Amino acid sequence: MARKEFQHHEAVSAAVPGEDGYSAAIAVKARFNGGAPSFHRVLIDQKFATALAADEAAVQELERLADVTDEGELVFAPS
Repeated sequence: MARKEFQHHEAVSAAVPGEDGYSAAIAVKARFNGGAPSFHRVLIDQKFATALAADEAAVQELERLADVTDEGELVFAPS
């Protein structure tokens, strides 16, 4: 698991279980107001056999994350 802080949000790599395996995801939560995190699946077309593999993929996507909007949406740096 990896974590990245932004001005008003923090983002954490995550693995989301599903019927066909695990999906890589990034969970976003407000830094100061608390509340439940929202999960954003990344690498939509890929499924992973283990939670560890999905989280490792999410860590790579988290490294590309440039910002989180005020609404909690992910903004990635151009490739």
